[in-house]
Amino acid sequence: MKYSLLGIFLFFTVSIYSQEIVEFRGVARTGHYSETGLLKEWPEDGPEQVLKIENIGKGYSQPVVADGKIFVTGIKNDGTDAISAYDLNGQLLWETDYGQSWIRTYSDSRCTPTYENGKLYVASGTGQLCCIDASSGEILWRVDAVDKYNGEVPRHGDSESPLIVNDLVVFATGGEKVGIVAFNKKDGTEVWKTKSLGGAKSYASSVFINHKNEDLIIAQTAENLIAVNPVNGDIIWHYDLIQFHSTHQGRGAQTNPAIYFNNEIFVTSGYDHPATMFSIASGNQSAELKWKNKDLNTHHGGVVLVDGKIYGSNWQHNSRGRWACVDWETGETHWDEEWFNKGSVIYADGMLYFYEEKSGNIALVEPSAEKLKIVSTFTVDSGTGPHWAHPAIYKGKLFIRHGDVLMVYNIKA
Repeated sequence: MKYSLLGIFLFFTVSIYSQEIVEFRGVARTGHYSETGLLKEWPEDGPEQVLKIENIGKGYSQPVVADGKIFVTGIKNDGTDAISAYDLNGQLLWETDYGQSWIRTYSDSRCTPTYENGKLYVASGTGQLCCIDASSGEILWRVDAVDKYNGEVPRHGDSESPLIVNDLVVFATGGEKVGIVAFNKKDGTEVWKTKSLGGAKSYASSVFINHKNEDLIIAQTAENLIAVNPVNGDIIWHYDLIQFHSTHQGRGAQTNPAIYFNNEIFVTSGYDHPATMFSIASGNQSAELKWKNKDLNTHHGGVVLVDGKIYGSNWQHNSRGRWACVDWETGETHWDEEWFNKGSVIYADGMLYFYEEKSGNIALVEPSAEKLKIVSTFTVDSGTGPHWAHPAIYKGKLFIRHGDVLMVYNIKA
């Protein structure tokens, strides 16, 4: 494909003016990207593609962008997870093997790396946690976390992205001995570990919140939603999620980061598990179920909260789903509509971005409680396998990963 000089110029020059992508699903793992000045409508054939990087290794993870570099994980032919760094021209700077991938089912790399202060924190599909120098690719420390703590990964491998909280790297192990472990981010030594509440780890990545001036880590295991004190690892409260898993399929498969807003926590996980809203009780010592909703049981594409409405796709079966909008306060379904298939969703500058998982259709969507309002669409034309990597937005550019190909589109107005 040929790229215009204007497109390439914009890709490079706009790079000094916007926020970096430093973790899975943007700001605080909410699916929000703090970009402005983006197109509110795309050309008929989609926004201009300004960069394509091939042979990055197959993966379902999204890229992160920081220090003028693109970082992305991918599986190699020998079953090794690797992380690669590219400059903004798409030139490979370094590649580092960091752990054994999950090769039993859906064997592409899963973990989106977390970036902070020149370091990358990443986990393999079998639970090996690493800190890597972002400039050189050197592994600074590595802990085989799942093995060391007798952990238990879910059926389709470890998909968690490590969470940075102050001086800690927080990572779930699951299993019958330990639930969650915090490591010193400088050297990988253990700082604290929680007791096990039983069950394997989940696919969902943890989030960090501040609730009424109290810091909390909100984690999910296969069985529980858990609030942890980040200072000492004490479990503040936990709620049994597996009680809502009424069928064998997907039992224990918590799949999406929790969303926190206005003293409440929203959790959704597909497989006909109802989406659930919890209120944190007075004194922060427990969580109480506020409502359940059967229409926004998101498989693994995440949800976004915009102006009191939750948007995402739902699960009809593993290869089929619709899109829905649900009220944050009441749990009422505003709409539940067809658009190709289920997929992932993010938000930036007043618009939603849908990335459909089966055929690679991408939509620019106006948020609305009335109906699904699709403004523009285009279709990804490169890569192989399911379209499971979540989109990302960086400096006026939309990043789309499909298998072993990363595509970048100019969406700056």
